[in-house]
Order: sequence, then C-alpha cells, then structure tokens
Amino acid sequence: MRVFPSDRHPLPLPPGHRFPLAKYRLLRERLEAHAAAGAALEFIEPHAATDEEILRVHDAAYVGRVLAGTLSAAEVRRIGFPWSPELVERSLRSTGAAVDAAAAALEDGVAASLAGGTHHAGRDWGEGYCVFNDTAVAAREMQARGAAGRVAIVDLDVHQGNGTADIFAADPTVFTASVHGERNFPLRKCAGSLDVGLPDGAGDAPYLDAVETVLGAVVDWRPDLVLYIAGADPYAGDRLGRLAVSRGGLVERDRRVFAAAAAAGAPVAIVCGGGYAEDVGAIVAIHAATMLMAAALGEEGFPRGR
Repeated sequence: MRVFPSDRHPLPLPPGHRFPLAKYRLLRERLEAHAAAGAALEFIEPHAATDEEILRVHDAAYVGRVLAGTLSAAEVRRIGFPWSPELVERSLRSTGAAVDAAAAALEDGVAASLAGGTHHAGRDWGEGYCVFNDTAVAAREMQARGAAGRVAIVDLDVHQGNGTADIFAADPTVFTASVHGERNFPLRKCAGSLDVGLPDGAGDAPYLDAVETVLGAVVDWRPDLVLYIAGADPYAGDRLGRLAVSRGGLVERDRRVFAAAAAAGAPVAIVCGGGYAEDVGAIVAIHAATMLMAAALGEEGFPRGR
C-alpha cells in the first residue's frame, strides 16, 4: 500500500501548544518499523498541492492571504496555528498527500495520507487546525482528471466536517457522511448529505450502529471513490472527543468501512483525522492499526477505479 507522509516538513508551534504534532512523525516511524518487518507499505513523499488544485475548492482571495501571510488576526485565531512560511508548506504538502493518496487508491484499490482530515476548512475560511480542505481538494482533482465522477467522503472524526459539508452543499456528485459528537466542536454545524450526531459518552455499540447507518447509505449511493477520514478522536482516552469508544471499537469501525467500500465497488483513500489523547502513543497506535489493516487486506481486498 502506498502511503504519503508529510511530517518531514516542519510546523513551528509555540511552547505548550495543544496540537499533538509529534503524532505524524511517530506514526511514520512505527509504520516504517512494520514495513521493515514485512508489512506491505511503500512510503512516498507527497507533492505540494498546486494553485490549480487548491483553487478548485477554495476562494482565490482566501488562498492569496494564506500564501502571502496577510490573514487577519481573527482568521489566524480561527485556524489555531500561527502563520509562518512553514505552515503554508506543510498545509500544501498535507493537501497534496490526500490528492496523491486518492490517485494511488484509484490505481491500487487503497492508499493513505499519514496526515490530513482537514475538514473544518471551508471555501473561504480555515478553522480548527485546518487551512485547506484536503479531502475536498482530492475529490475535485479526481473529478477534474476524469478518474472519479461520484466521490463519498466518509468522515469518522469525532468533530463534524462543517467545511466539507459547506463546500459540497449543492453538489450531487459528492456524498458527505459524518458520525460525530452532537455537542462537540464546531458549535455551528453545516448539514452534509448524511449526519449522525451522538451524545457524549455514547460508547461502542451506539457508535458502531451509527457507522453502519452511514455506510449503508454510502453503499447504496455507489461511489467511484471513498475518501475515509479515520479519526482517532472518538477514542475513550481522547481529551477532546468525549464519545468513549474503545480501541477495539475503532478497529471494528475500520473493518466495517473497508468491507462497505468493497461492497460498493469503490477504492479507498485514507486520511488520518484528529486525535488528542494525552498519551500520544495511543493516538499513534489507533492510526497505525487503521493503516496496517488496510495494508494487510492488500490490493486484492479493494476494488480499483472504474
């Protein structure tokens, strides 16, 4: 399975910043160790998303402010990261990684970005540690290439993908599905194609029932490609998630996503989504389990592009 890490492009953050940036490096290193032991993983440096790719989704004036470092103080606060040239490069690489993973999935059946899931970024705004919306850019790029007509974005981050839902609100060619904490960030949610909000402390059974509802709709919709945001933050140990899902429950979630994609005849491109446990090792273990399950299923376990 081809995987696209972007952690070699540093993102300087002030001391004490709450974002667990180290998880991306640690995830790559853990997967490299598995690859050395025989796991079917190929590591490829992603390209930096181009202006053409970004502008299919995002407003030109907003993109210009990001690239030039002229975002307002309010915009910077909303994003949650201080602006720097490194932030721009990292955001472009992470977005490029989703594009590369989508293209590789259509060829091989499955591929992954080892970052991303930046679903709070809307057409003309960034928010919640999201500058550009990687899965939205990937969906539009695959459509522009003629590689996929109907794209499903299955968002299983604990937070609703308000930016993604807003971008595709009037677009019948992209199905945006989300299972999230109803009372969690963002306060104002944008309606997607199918949203299932859960109460705090829901636990495994209600969570997996909600995932099954979403996946049934995705299978019925018959996408050409599934973009899967495999958030680690529904985990019971996550300090921001509050859904109280066990690690075993998240493994079962991944299994069901991959089985549903196979039933729909659709390749899968995975992006990481959020994870904010105090124990960064737990976040890494959850993301690694997703990637290793996909790699173990292998090319024969997933349909290729039509």
